[in-house]
Amino acid sequence: MKTSDVPEGARRQWRADRALRPAMRSPGRPDPSRVVQRQFWRLIATGVTTAEASLAVGVSWPVGARWFRHAGGMPPISLAEPSGRYLTFEEREEIAILRAMSKGVREIARALGRDPGTISRELRRNAATRSGKQEYRATVAQWKAQQAAKRPKIAKLLGNERLREYVQERLSGNVHRPDGTVAPGPRTPPWKGLNKPHRQDRRWATAWSPEQISHRLKADFPEDESMRISHEAIYQSLFIEGRGALKRELVACLRTGRALREPRSRSRNKPQGHVTADVVLSERPAEAADRAVPGHWEGDLIIGTGRSAIGTLVERSSRSTLLVHLPRMEGWGEVPPVKNSPALGGYGAVAMNAALTVSMTKLPEQLRKTLTWDRGKELSGHAQFALETGTKVFFADPHSPWQRPTNENTNGLLRQYFPKGTDLSRWSAEDLEAVALAINNRPRKILGWKTPAEVFEEQLRSLLQPGVATTG
Repeated sequence: MKTSDVPEGARRQWRADRALRPAMRSPGRPDPSRVVQRQFWRLIATGVTTAEASLAVGVSWPVGARWFRHAGGMPPISLAEPSGRYLTFEEREEIAILRAMSKGVREIARALGRDPGTISRELRRNAATRSGKQEYRATVAQWKAQQAAKRPKIAKLLGNERLREYVQERLSGNVHRPDGTVAPGPRTPPWKGLNKPHRQDRRWATAWSPEQISHRLKADFPEDESMRISHEAIYQSLFIEGRGALKRELVACLRTGRALREPRSRSRNKPQGHVTADVVLSERPAEAADRAVPGHWEGDLIIGTGRSAIGTLVERSSRSTLLVHLPRMEGWGEVPPVKNSPALGGYGAVAMNAALTVSMTKLPEQLRKTLTWDRGKELSGHAQFALETGTKVFFADPHSPWQRPTNENTNGLLRQYFPKGTDLSRWSAEDLEAVALAINNRPRKILGWKTPAEVFEEQLRSLLQPGVATTG
């Protein structure tokens, strides 16, 4: 039906309906409904990846990635379900179907259990009109309803210049020397919107955390209620595009340097499929805990630049250290990296297994009972390693370095020889052997000022004595 065919009274009602709200831009292809977006953010909160959440709600992964990036990793809409007062997208689809079947307003209302006035207003206000006539389509109606329901508010930092200057100064202000002069710090490259730039200088700033700023406001302005803001509002101004209060490059002043918020469940949902119930720390033999019986080891990697690493193995009883050489594999720096192909940096699962097997099989069988490792994927082939060496592998709990205390302490000592931020691939196996010799010949208070090498030698002699029972 064309507009010219519509009675003047109906056209007057259309004009009145449009006058109730500002003109809307052409939607083109309307965005997915808020129901879909709400479902997407709920999945993100459970810890799944952006691509998995996008696939689950039926949108392409670039769309989901754009939602996540523009919102700074923070849900931009309420995740609470709207009340039954409002029409849902499913109800709008039902209205469109019944309307296409030439059903009347009251018949549609009875089918949906709604008031006829609700259906009448819906058909008038949210119908598509680009063709010059009213045609009711569920997707366009949902988009129009969502646009009309928006109640945008001016961000508090945008409307209060004094508060904004206070927050910005504490977050990004200059670092001063004791005499009050500015310490310029390093010359930094311009911020390119990257999340957590690694291995490059960051501008020196006052760098108060949003929580520190929020609580300090109450102490500095105890009587001024206008000088109040929550730390969450400051984070939203930094992370969410379009807030306009704080420049997004100020995220570089945060301690973490993150430009996106990482959902808590996602940070805890690291892939650890190689850790099964039979290799968790609670399954490790009790004799390994009290250090009375030799042959129980702790292991980890110390990481350098350029994806270089050195493996460290420490015997719990004697504190004796073995350093595992992890050279680059053939093709490193020459062949471009291929997704899901073996890592060429030197500590992929295949290379790690081979190097550990060589180191452990040099020991007597009675001195290689168990190995406790962290949750790193470099030891995902632990079953094959255990089969080849007879050493049972156990994994510590996530984020629990104190469950491998001897190894962590030794790694700290080794940083004297292999500082952070250096290329560890330049050292040969002979170099590592020399450093291990130096570490093993340092007297330890815990060993009664004996050296680990001396205690380890005593263990070997006791194993070689005839008639000595072992627990191997």
